[in-house]
Amino acid sequence: MTGLLQFLRTFGPGRIAAMGAVTLALVGFFAFVIVRFTTPEMVPLFTDLTLSDSAAIVKQLDQQAVPYELRQEGASIVVPRERAAKLRMQLAEQRLPSGGGVGWEIFDKGDGFSATSFVQNVNHLRALEGELARSIASLDRVASARVHLVVPERPLFTRDAPSPSASIVIRARGELGVGEIRAIRHLVASAVQGLKPEKVSLIDDAGKLLADGAGSEDAVGAAEDQATALEKRLRDRVEAIVGRVVGADRARVEVRAEMDRTKSTLTSDVYDPESKVVRSTQTREETSQSTEPAEQGVTVANQLPNAQQNQTAQQARDASNKTEEVVNYEISRTTRTEVQDGGRLKRISVAVLVDGVYSHAPNGDVSYAPRPQEELDRIGALVRAGVGFDQARGDTVEVVNLRFAQLPGAGAGDPPAAGMFELSRADVMRFAELAVLALLTLLVLLFVVRPLMRKALSSEIFMPALPAGDAAGGNATPQLAGASPATLVATPLGSDGALTAGDIPAGGRRLTAAEISGRKSESVDRLGELVRGNPAESVAIIRQWLQEPA
Repeated sequence: MTGLLQFLRTFGPGRIAAMGAVTLALVGFFAFVIVRFTTPEMVPLFTDLTLSDSAAIVKQLDQQAVPYELRQEGASIVVPRERAAKLRMQLAEQRLPSGGGVGWEIFDKGDGFSATSFVQNVNHLRALEGELARSIASLDRVASARVHLVVPERPLFTRDAPSPSASIVIRARGELGVGEIRAIRHLVASAVQGLKPEKVSLIDDAGKLLADGAGSEDAVGAAEDQATALEKRLRDRVEAIVGRVVGADRARVEVRAEMDRTKSTLTSDVYDPESKVVRSTQTREETSQSTEPAEQGVTVANQLPNAQQNQTAQQARDASNKTEEVVNYEISRTTRTEVQDGGRLKRISVAVLVDGVYSHAPNGDVSYAPRPQEELDRIGALVRAGVGFDQARGDTVEVVNLRFAQLPGAGAGDPPAAGMFELSRADVMRFAELAVLALLTLLVLLFVVRPLMRKALSSEIFMPALPAGDAAGGNATPQLAGASPATLVATPLGSDGALTAGDIPAGGRRLTAAEISGRKSESVDRLGELVRGNPAESVAIIRQWLQEPA
């Protein structure tokens, strides 16, 4: 114990405090490294959670004593990787997360007998809204969604019921396309009886109107969607044709399709006077006869039998015939009705940029040469045929040859080749973190711990015991050969330049700081005399000091 105390006194209080501080810092650093290496890897269990879902999930994790961390103000929960899959299945069995709304599980409580019809209708509407919100939120571009349905009841004594409507609020990841907006509207309309897609309003979390439920479906830009689809189809077609000629990724194509969005209805009647057909014929005949009896008085002859026949023959007669014929003809007539909807193709403009020709010299140099005009004309003819070029419509096709900024095969955006090990991003980040911690540990060991240990060991000032022959007044060369700088400075020398036995502490004990400071000036003078008296040994010692590591 006494030796330990004497050893500590040689350092002084300042050095001991510095060494203690460094020791505590090193202990803390290595404790952090050990804890970091032994901490299990955490992966997201669920992200983009509502506060109600986060509270329910945290409650289940606390009951199962599962370590977890809350991130993004409770919207994300991370758990150890080895337990993530099992926890997801267990929480899914309990219908978690619910997406911030209730679905058909609202009817699992079993209180249907005590609920009124009004409560059942409200629960049905809530369940339908919740299920629709979950379906919309399952899309990749949609983070969350809220659905509000308005399904009016049919009034009594009315023939037509009011049409339902819907409004949706979406928080999207990026900007939704026209096709995605139409898909969401049709999804909601197909799930509600009597709901039409044009009655579904859609807005985002920034308050931007994506679909107008008060107008027709054209409000979402059906014409723009049609133009975009046409441009993409023509661009892919032209790139496929030109790419076969100039090489893959050596051509850029842009297509602009102008659409006529006006609607018109044209009705025309055409009569052909040369073409006639008998439609109906009507014939009418009339025949009439009239007789006038002769004026005779009443006689005996008139009263005789068969006297009337003789008198009839003697009466005057008047007869007439009439015939009428009506023929109706139908003239040929053509009725033509044309309804032209909006979205007709009005004009096409195609711009094609192709790269030149590269040649490789034997020494590795790459030379560039533009393509001949004849080849560009042929490419233009192929493009015009591929897009359905119509000069009367005003279509234009331009093929330009310019040198690209990058050489073939030097694309910076090419995906790297798949390696032997398929590592996910989380695995790569974990390996990078471990590598950084290992590098920091190695740097601390090399540049902090190693110099401190060397300095602490070299600062120990020991006085070795001299052999008996040397103490009696032998040569000073052996003492110089094994001495260190601190020993020579702190050791008093005799008048002849050699170490004396009286100047050496008994037993080779260490000199204290007070003894060293008291003998410093005298020792320096004697050391100079010793060096002048032994030049060869002094040079050897200095060379030895220079070869020793710092």
